[in-house]
Formats: sequence, structure tokens, C-alpha cells
Amino acid sequence: MNNSLNYSKSQLYLLTALRVVIGWHFLYEGLVKLANPDWSSIGFLLDSQGVFSGLFYSLASNPDVLKVVDTLNIAGLTMIGLGLILGSFTRLATIGGIILLAFYYLSHPPFIGLKYVLPMEGSYLVVNKNLIELVALCVLLVFPTGHMLGFDRLNYLIRKR
Repeated sequence: MNNSLNYSKSQLYLLTALRVVIGWHFLYEGLVKLANPDWSSIGFLLDSQGVFSGLFYSLASNPDVLKVVDTLNIAGLTMIGLGLILGSFTRLATIGGIILLAFYYLSHPPFIGLKYVLPMEGSYLVVNKNLIELVALCVLLVFPTGHMLGFDRLNYLIRKR
């Protein structure tokens, strides 16, 4: 599985850099939430708009479910970030990141007429940072850089022997 022969070094490095910076963003978000004992997703969930807002409201309405959601969110962000940075279980980390970002996007879609209590980073129409990062992860899913540069490569080489 030596796909690196099909890519120039600059392509490989840039795809890997994309994987690492997205991983850093996930890891940072997970660690910031972990470090704050008062952090909860309740405000985000209750501020949800759009088609799936009922689902997000129901997650926030039960304190026990909310604790599970918060724990899974922190753990998911952290593990996805580490996987992407280290190139370890990159396929799983990439798919996990796509799913998590899809939930974030569906909770707060940037559509005309939707108003949110929580401050937004700008005024968007359909495309926001969550969608951009989701699409970037889709690119990484079809260009599996972990098998070229990362711990997944070491695992492959060890199993190949």
C-alpha cells in the first residue's frame, strides 16, 4: 500500500499538514472543555435551530443524558485530535470528525432567518467553519495520509513483515 509514489512530496506534506492542523483544532477544543469543570454543552444544545433542534433539545433536557453527551463530546474531540495529529487510526478519527462536525453543523446551520443566542463568528450563508472543516476531512478520507506519514504507516509496515 505505497500510495506515496502517486503523490509529490509537496502534496504529501500539505495533505499531512491539513490533517495535523485539523487534529490540533479538535484536540485543543477537547482539552479546553476538559480543563473547564463548569463547561457543558447545554447552552449550545438549547440554542439549536433547524430540522434536528428537537433532538438537540431532548439531549439537553435530561441531566444524565447531558453528562454522557458532554463526556462523549470531550472524549471524541480529544481522541479525534490525537488520531489526526499522530496519524494513528486516521480513518476512524477522520470519520469520527466528520460525524461530530455534521452534528455541530446540523445543530446550528447558517441559514437565512435563523437567529442564535450564542455569538457567531460572522455572518454566513450556508457555509461556515464546521462545513469547511467537514469537507476538508472528507478530502483526507479519500487521501489517507496516515498510511503514508504517521503511526498507521508503522503499523502497516510491521504487519507486512
